[in-house]
Amino acid sequence: MRILKTVQAYYPFQEKGGPVVKVRAIALGLSHRGHDVTVLTADFGFKPSLAPAMKAQECRWGWCAEEQGVQAIFLRTRARYRALTLNPDVIGYCSASLAKHDVVHIYGLYDLFGPAVAFFCRRRHIPYVVEPMGMFRPIVRNFRAKKLYHTVLGNRLLRGAHRVIATSEQERQELVTGGIDPVRTVVRRNGIDIPVSLPPAGAFREKWKISPQAQLVLFLGRLVPKKSPDLLLDAFALWRRETSHAADSILVFAGPEESDAYLARLKSLAAASGITDNVLFTGPLYDDAKWAAYRDADVFVLPSQNENFGNSAAEAMACGTPVILTDQCGIAPIVDGRTGLVVPHDSRALAAALKLLLGGGSLARQFSDACPGVVRGLSWEQPLSDMEAIYSHAVLEAQVA
Repeated sequence: MRILKTVQAYYPFQEKGGPVVKVRAIALGLSHRGHDVTVLTADFGFKPSLAPAMKAQECRWGWCAEEQGVQAIFLRTRARYRALTLNPDVIGYCSASLAKHDVVHIYGLYDLFGPAVAFFCRRRHIPYVVEPMGMFRPIVRNFRAKKLYHTVLGNRLLRGAHRVIATSEQERQELVTGGIDPVRTVVRRNGIDIPVSLPPAGAFREKWKISPQAQLVLFLGRLVPKKSPDLLLDAFALWRRETSHAADSILVFAGPEESDAYLARLKSLAAASGITDNVLFTGPLYDDAKWAAYRDADVFVLPSQNENFGNSAAEAMACGTPVILTDQCGIAPIVDGRTGLVVPHDSRALAAALKLLLGGGSLARQFSDACPGVVRGLSWEQPLSDMEAIYSHAVLEAQVA
């Protein structure tokens, strides 16, 4: 099949979060299976030096790059607000090239890419699917703007989709409750890519001068309110106050910050709790640095208010690290009682979970030992097969119609 994928941000812009990794993995996986895959995305400052794995050159749309058979087109960005970009060349691309694709996969909401491409898909009777990536239900901010988006663009985008893809049953329920036709809503979980070899144990601690004896609690992800790093700070401080052996423990926040103001707020909370010396902000970590952090952590925590899946938890499990999640994470049913603990979105519940896993008992070891078996069931093979089936069904449906 000839597949077009549209997404606001794509590799090498890993600072834009997990969707960048997910879309790249699916694109490469489908290309390896013999499909013709193109990714249409925004240019956030592309340079060939940022993506040594790609063969890149300037083209009529901006930058065109190729990686293992996947063509990525980085459209010129004319204006930008936060993560939202204005890319007028999307109209030119659709007019000139959309007809060569059999099916289109639109990732995300609240951007201008999806609605523009979907408009041309409907005009040319090209089937498309939409994957909201956890964005359908507004959680933290801009509620009025997001409501306006759905009124003007989003509702038509979703109504015209042959399928709407959720990555967990939790997200599917949110979509159906929000008015999406349950017949058109399907679940296709995420997968994880594990390096052939992991960094040596102790590499992260050595780099950041963390004692081998210190209990290391890791948060890895964007520092945004939706992921509740502030809740984890409160829980960590509470656990330390109630635990005599936690004196040399350290909480690591690894990830890009949403804004200087939010980072300053987190540091202020740490200072107010008297744990400044026990909280480390590393900034974003990628590739080996990311895997080294997972490997050296005693426990990984994902305290999100809402997470459509939670790939970072799966990556931690791939390193044998037990996890703590809130019950608002889509991956929670896979984790609960097998490789970690699932708790309510509450600082005391998180603190109690830290106490259970870092208290010196056998539970953390049991979870760690169970990680390889659970992770084996989280490869990309089944999700890629699911995608092929979804695309084929959409193409057949369009032909019949």
